[in-house]
Amino acid sequence: MFAKETYIQRRATLKKAVGSGLLLFLGNDEQGLNYEDNTFRYRQDSSFLYFFGLSAAGLSAIIDIDEDREIIFGDELSIDYIVWMGTQPTLRDKAAQVGITDTRPAAEVADYLKKAQAAGRTIHYLPPYRGEHKLKLMEWLGQMPAQQEASVPFIKAVVAQRNYKTAEEIEEIEKACNVTADMHITAMKVLRPDMYEYEVVAEMNRIAEKNNCELSFATIATINGQTLHNHYHGNLVKPGDLFLIDAGAELPSGYCGDMSSTIPADKTFTPRQRAVYEIQNRMHLESVKALRPGIPYMSVYELSAQVMVEGLKELGLMKGNAEDAVREGAHALFYPHGLGHMMGLDVHDMENLGEIWVGYNGQPKSTQFGRKSQRLAIPLEPGFVHTVEPGIYFIPELIDLWRGQKKFTDFINYDKVEEYRNFGGIRNEENYLITETGARRLGKKIPLTPEEVEALR
Repeated sequence: MFAKETYIQRRATLKKAVGSGLLLFLGNDEQGLNYEDNTFRYRQDSSFLYFFGLSAAGLSAIIDIDEDREIIFGDELSIDYIVWMGTQPTLRDKAAQVGITDTRPAAEVADYLKKAQAAGRTIHYLPPYRGEHKLKLMEWLGQMPAQQEASVPFIKAVVAQRNYKTAEEIEEIEKACNVTADMHITAMKVLRPDMYEYEVVAEMNRIAEKNNCELSFATIATINGQTLHNHYHGNLVKPGDLFLIDAGAELPSGYCGDMSSTIPADKTFTPRQRAVYEIQNRMHLESVKALRPGIPYMSVYELSAQVMVEGLKELGLMKGNAEDAVREGAHALFYPHGLGHMMGLDVHDMENLGEIWVGYNGQPKSTQFGRKSQRLAIPLEPGFVHTVEPGIYFIPELIDLWRGQKKFTDFINYDKVEEYRNFGGIRNEENYLITETGARRLGKKIPLTPEEVEALR
């Protein structure tokens, strides 16, 4: 939690941006894992955290712009709760820490909203992404889930604030990135053939917990790196495997880190692994060199893809003009995702508000395979924090599909690609802050080049 002045200023800026009406914030509730009292790890809604700072279940809030009121709704602890969970500060005390003096019982939010509706006032809310949110909106506003429409002015106002990270936010993100880097460095040191994937994950989790951190998302740690979001950790690591990790730490404040690394199971890369790895390194390093205010991140994505095509041409996997191949989408056989995304209180920052607002300034996204997965396209600006994570993958099912469809035969040498069909995947990822003059990596450096990785093996 920051100083209360931070939250007061954030809310003041938001009120000025939206202008009128009520701003309704839906905090998150506890969620049962397999029965009500055995819950998932609790995580507060990130926009609630950003403007109100309180990580507690059962809260909602209203900023009444027209009547200049800021209210947190929630219930004080009962003796039954205290017996099981211990004494905590009162809601009134916690609210005062973020500059709120008006707290009311949770049940009163419905009456407040119904009176506003009866008066014909505008009630703004953000996109509901949990079932509990949709049920509350149905109960409080009388809107069935299919009728619920989030407020675009509210979304745009929140994005306009949260996209630009302040110095105190950057300090928190950098702390999370440092723990994240230590998680990856530990994995690079411990990985050996005949370990199970989950044994490596356990060592990474130990680093997170040692630093009082949670995971910012479900860890990817796999010998099947060609599957982009592979959360299964039950495979035995064998000699000759590549081990791809995508993992991050989350601080108690909610700020995140997100890094990827790829490690040979053996002490060194095989010649084939090294050749592809070095192409991916060039993609990464050229992307980083291009980072600066004003450059559209979609242009950096295209640069990374063109660098890959040129490299794969050297290996005989691709052919033709690299710019043409990327424009038409042939590169996506090997690079089917984007270059990166915003990062902050969410590891994909504000993804629930919609990529079209966060990463595209309201402009439509491409529908082209691969390019459509680019989450950030707009010109970079000072204060943006985002990931750089190009990758190269050999996905047998995708290879078979495209070959059968005779897609992009002017650019892809399918006979040569067949020799790599069991290669797996490679991704490396770092987190960057855009500055006034360029960009700065956040967090400790994790090994990136083949030599740096092998030095830890």
